[in-house]
Formats: sequence, structure tokens, C-alpha cells
Amino acid sequence: MVGVIVDCAIYRDGRRAEGPSGLAEALRVARADRDAFLWIGLHEPTEEEFEQVSREFGLHPLAVEDALSAHQRPKLEVYEDSLFLVLKPVDYDDAADTVGTGELMLFLGDSFVVSVRHGTTNPLGSVRERLERNPQVLQHGPTAVMYAVSDSVVDHYMEVAAELHVDLEELEAEVFTPGGAAYGAVASRIYGFKRQVLEFRRATGPLAEPMERLAGTGVPFVHDDSRPFFRDVSDHLTRANEQVEALDRLLSDILSAYLAQVGVRQNDDMRKISAWAAMAAVPTMIAGVYGMNFAHMPELGHPLGYPGVLVLMVAASAGLYRLFKRRGWL
Repeated sequence: MVGVIVDCAIYRDGRRAEGPSGLAEALRVARADRDAFLWIGLHEPTEEEFEQVSREFGLHPLAVEDALSAHQRPKLEVYEDSLFLVLKPVDYDDAADTVGTGELMLFLGDSFVVSVRHGTTNPLGSVRERLERNPQVLQHGPTAVMYAVSDSVVDHYMEVAAELHVDLEELEAEVFTPGGAAYGAVASRIYGFKRQVLEFRRATGPLAEPMERLAGTGVPFVHDDSRPFFRDVSDHLTRANEQVEALDRLLSDILSAYLAQVGVRQNDDMRKISAWAAMAAVPTMIAGVYGMNFAHMPELGHPLGYPGVLVLMVAASAGLYRLFKRRGWL
């Protein structure tokens, strides 16, 4: 159990305080003081490891099952003794052009916060350090933790969207550069970015409804003074979702422009092929006429017939070449 506990601390009047090492005793101490709460952080616990936590904190079995399965969409569930919030932190690997998502679950009760993290994306360390430097925020209790974590996750959405936008601008420039990357490489990158933006949208889109609920009224365990802060997070999330939509539209525009360019190049190739075929067809036609083995044909007995036909073939081909060249087919 110790291996999965990232941190465990009691906060009293917004400041970290020494407390019992056992979960049950630490929770009892936190509940005995109205100005104190317990914050425990877990990383990828197993069912057996999480059993003690769920038993001591009285967590709902359905929420516990969701926290262990780690394949949830962002949501907010209200239970009798706690809130259950699912967030999906996002990271962007600029070198590999990939969006990576983790999962972060928060259990919020009257005197405790339990965070369960899955994946390598970890916003909690910086959030805890920042909160501990601002005891006036931590004085609002467990709600302050939920707000700070949500705010950190959503703000990072904005950063990832900005990084994606820079890479998409580079891709757009590559598409419109004459003689750029090969067809297969560019098409693969475009569809790769499409998949990453879709993964990004799965993290940001469903979170809008939980943030709106936290910013409103009627959600238990949420401090009334914190609702304006959740409205601010909701506003930032709306901007992040708008940026994701803009990224998707930009990708669609890039793909449409690229397919149009491919069509134009294919038409150019077909014109070139048709032009060369026409220049080859005329000498073939002339040679076919004079190879029909009839006894009575014009110029068969003329001494200049053979060189005359050769000159005709060359002249016809040269005339077609000049015509196609003037019209831009070659």
C-alpha cells in the first residue's frame, strides 16, 4: 500500500500539519477539526491496495470500480457521502506528434480528498506545491483542491492546443511548398494529426458539463465561495474546446487543400501522358498506312517517298510538341 501512496497529509487552516500515519486515525483527526482536511494521493492502485482506502473513507462501490478501471470519460458523480470527478490530463509529444492522455479521479468528502492517478501525465505534484505556498486558498478545504487540480488540467489543455497549432501551421506550409514531401508521407501525417485531435477532444469535450455543474448550485461538498472559481475554469475550458474545434477545422482545410493539389497534379500528369501518346500516335498512324501492302498506293514507287514519309512523321510530331508546349501540357 505504501508504494502506491504518492503523498498523504493533513491540512489545518490552509497549512500542512503533522498527523497520524494510519488512514483511519488521520481521517478521524481531520474530521475532529472543522478547519482541517486530509489529502491522500494514489498512483495506479490495485483492487486490493485500494480496498483499505475505500473502506476507511466510505467511498461508493461504483465510483471505486470506475477509479480502478481507468477507462472513463470526464464526468461528475454525486453520491451520498462524496463527489467523484474524472479528469483526463493531456500531454503533447512534439517529437512524435502524439497526444497522450492520462486519467485522474478525485473523491471529495466533508473532510478529505482522495486523488487516484493513472498514466504518466501528472499535474498533481505541481498543484500540491502551489497550494501549499498559498494557504489562503487551502483554507477553503477540499473544494480548493478540486478547483486547483481542475484549473491546472484545463490550463494545460490551452498549452497543448497552442503546441498543436504551431505544428499544424508547419504542416500547412509543407503542403503548399512546391516539391514537398511525398504523397504518402503527407497524407499519413494529416490523418495522424486527425487521430490526435480526436483524442484531445475526448478529453476536453465531456468535461464541460461537470464544470458547469460545479460552477452552479446544488452540488454538495462544494464551498459556495468557490463557485466563481469553477466558472472561471469553465470559461477556460470553453476556450480550450473552441481551440480544439478550430484545430479540427484547420486539419479539414489542410486535407481538402492537399487532396485538391493531388487532383491537380494527377490532371497535369494525365495531360502529359496524353500529349506524349498523341505525338507517338501520329507517326504510328502514318507508318501503319504505308505498311498495308497494297499494290497501288501513292508514292510507293517515288524515289523520295521513304525520306518524305520520315520528314512528315518528324514534322507532325514537332508540330504537336509545339502545340502542347504552348498550352502548358508539357
